[in-house]
Amino acid sequence: MVGAKVLLRSAVRHALGALKNGLALIGFAAVCAGALVALDGDAFRRALPLLSLDALPALVAEGPIAAGAAETPLQREQRFMTEYIAKRYRVSESAVAEYVAAAYRAGAQYSLDPLLILAVVAVESRYNPVAESGVGAKGLMQVMPKFHLEKLADHGGEEALLEPEVNIQVGARILREYQRRFHDTEAALQMYAGAYDEPTAQYAGKVLAEKARLELLRQKARKQQSA
Repeated sequence: MVGAKVLLRSAVRHALGALKNGLALIGFAAVCAGALVALDGDAFRRALPLLSLDALPALVAEGPIAAGAAETPLQREQRFMTEYIAKRYRVSESAVAEYVAAAYRAGAQYSLDPLLILAVVAVESRYNPVAESGVGAKGLMQVMPKFHLEKLADHGGEEALLEPEVNIQVGARILREYQRRFHDTEAALQMYAGAYDEPTAQYAGKVLAEKARLELLRQKARKQQSA
């Protein structure tokens, strides 16, 4: 049932994007109805709040900039990240925009630089949301579910890791906990990779190099704002 819920949430987000561009609520209802076919009776009742009209403003707030609206500095920064990542890793901009927004939300929630989160995603999965390693790590940030079951309980369990939002939230939480434990980002990254004792800190080096590239984009976006 988790997979069906993921499908439903994805359908809602994409239908709302079309809705903001002037397509009617008919399209939104049709996509959601199609997703709901995959749910059984109990799951259907649990999913209904997602379709409540009261929930629409919050969902729309996560979408693209409204036509004619001015781009905020944060939106510009996220756009720069999205365009760069989509081109570098050959992933659709619409998908990357969701991952970038999720990283910024998780960064705000866990007091973590969103660029560090995005750098981990790049190294771990190259932005493949259904990536799975031979040892069982899953999703964008390659979270090992067997070590973090308590963090997954509120999200529906292990299969929820294939949902980008959940994967990024859980991965960011894990990384932040390691930062607090070691008071050092390099050590936290090595621990995240399960290579804490590896003397060259190769994994951390890769992540921090990617973060440095993203930081240049951040500075470019901010310079454009002040120009």
